[in-house]
Amino acid sequence: MTITYTWRGEFDNTEVERLHADGFDREPSDHDWWAQVTGHSLGWVNARDGARLVGWINVAWDGSGHAFVLDTVVAVDARRLGVGTELVAEAARQADAAGCEWLHVDFEDHLRDFYFKACGFRPTAAGLIPLPTP
Repeated sequence: MTITYTWRGEFDNTEVERLHADGFDREPSDHDWWAQVTGHSLGWVNARDGARLVGWINVAWDGSGHAFVLDTVVAVDARRLGVGTELVAEAARQADAAGCEWLHVDFEDHLRDFYFKACGFRPTAAGLIPLPTP
């Protein structure tokens, strides 16, 4: 594979949705990824092998010093090749270039080594309220 990474690159909703459905083992939906990221995010990174989207990450932000990695996904056949690590690295470079001071992530426990060891995040104290609240 020859992977190229593009900040705020063009994508089709169907290809991002297909990648997420495969990556998170769910049925595809008609989610409008383009509207979501262009309306609410600092940016996103596409990873492509030729024309095929093999990785994607959304970088949300608060409009100031905090950016948030969301929706990170890599195609099954492109995993363990460094694609996810490079998606996060490019997200960090772009958040830094935008003046952010922090890049946050939350994740399922089985991704702990990926985010802490491969990507360089460190543990922090955080809180969570499940919604809707009772």
